[in-house]
Amino acid sequence: MSGVIAYLGLGSNLGNKMDNLNKGINLLRCTVGIAVKATSPFYHTSPVGYTDQPDFLNAAVEIDTTLNPIGLLDICQCIEKKLKRVDSVRWGPRTIDIDILLYGDCIMRNDRLVLPHPMMHEREFVLKPLNDIAPQAVHPVYNMTVAQLYRGIAG
Repeated sequence: MSGVIAYLGLGSNLGNKMDNLNKGINLLRCTVGIAVKATSPFYHTSPVGYTDQPDFLNAAVEIDTTLNPIGLLDICQCIEKKLKRVDSVRWGPRTIDIDILLYGDCIMRNDRLVLPHPMMHEREFVLKPLNDIAPQAVHPVYNMTVAQLYRGIAG
């Protein structure tokens, strides 16, 4: 495809979590302008922020996309809606969450999207699966690889 390489973080803690993640990944695969290049293993993780909720299943996906960042965000939100995501509490339970972690070396901030993801560098549930598929991907703000960021929080 030869578009931009982007990395997405996926999480689910309601319903059949594995099925939710697999459906999300399959919907990404079926989207024009997106080619799924790699998928991490799925990891069980404890909730962060709002902790009175079930554990999550998390994964990371590498894509090659011809969509611009906002177009990709729209697709991610459309998939979340198709899979019945309902926002009730900030960082609360959800059938699926799809976050854009990195979009090439793009750095942007507007009312809809911040790239790279503003908290990815401090979240093990993001960095562990991302490190499995993209240890050499570089965080354009910190100029560190995913492997370096992961080592920094995993100890």
